[in-house]
Amino acid sequence: MLLTVILILIVLVNGTFVMQLVKDLVKNKESLAKEPGNPIAMAFSQFFIYFLSTFGISDFAIGASLYPKAKWVGDKKLPGTLNAACVVPVAAMALAYISSIEVGVATLLVPIVAQVIGAYVSPRFVVKLPKNTIKKFVITGLLVAAGLILAGKLGVYPSGGQETSLTGFKLILLGVLSMIYGALNNIGIGSYALTMATIYAFGLNPGVAFPIMMGACTFSVPVGSIQFIKLDSYSRKITLFSATFGVIGVLVAAFLVKGLDTNVLQWVVLAVIFYSVYSMAMDLRNDKIAKQNIARDSIG
Repeated sequence: MLLTVILILIVLVNGTFVMQLVKDLVKNKESLAKEPGNPIAMAFSQFFIYFLSTFGISDFAIGASLYPKAKWVGDKKLPGTLNAACVVPVAAMALAYISSIEVGVATLLVPIVAQVIGAYVSPRFVVKLPKNTIKKFVITGLLVAAGLILAGKLGVYPSGGQETSLTGFKLILLGVLSMIYGALNNIGIGSYALTMATIYAFGLNPGVAFPIMMGACTFSVPVGSIQFIKLDSYSRKITLFSATFGVIGVLVAAFLVKGLDTNVLQWVVLAVIFYSVYSMAMDLRNDKIAKQNIARDSIG
């Protein structure tokens, strides 16, 4: 019964996002046509980003590295784009994979509700942040993603326990952290890996991690992304291609490819992440030097 209710809610919540997206795309079709990005390159990139995401390779990390370098979206709209672009593919993952839920009801619902609250409140603050502040948050998010990947590669990642539910202080703390993770999603720091690390650290069985992570993401991200749409703070073209070719990538991964050795791919993603962090850090440094030069010239 609970599974059926959750699946229905996934369809309703994400269906609401799709209606908002379609309405915005139709209303702004001329702006959509003028947005940068080669359609073929976008189609292939979204297919592979969400194909890999289905196997646990962060779409936020890849997108945050790729989109600015390809000049498909500016820094100000990057957080909204990362969120809006993943909504439909993540919903497809949830519908494809959530077939049984072996987790306490409160342990499942508390992080979902908390992350939705965090996702709803934060976009209106994110769009007001200066460009360089957003870039610093994205750098932080990339470093967090890289750190968690490295932790897994080096065997220092929490392995979890045998529990399938939480009570008392741990449940409250999970709710508080989930609210923070929902807000962090909206500044470009993906909540998926953070939620998984928290679940393992609290001693929960790794088997219950997926419904909690996927449930929290597939409910919270659409809520935040609808706000980004209303605030006109996302790339329409990237989101359109992710909602089509990204979903195809998910379905191919889920139903046609039974397994994928992600070991080499994870090292490649790490290299891309560190290059992107270096590049963004140099941009921040050059911008700071340019401002100092302007200030010195104005005084002189």
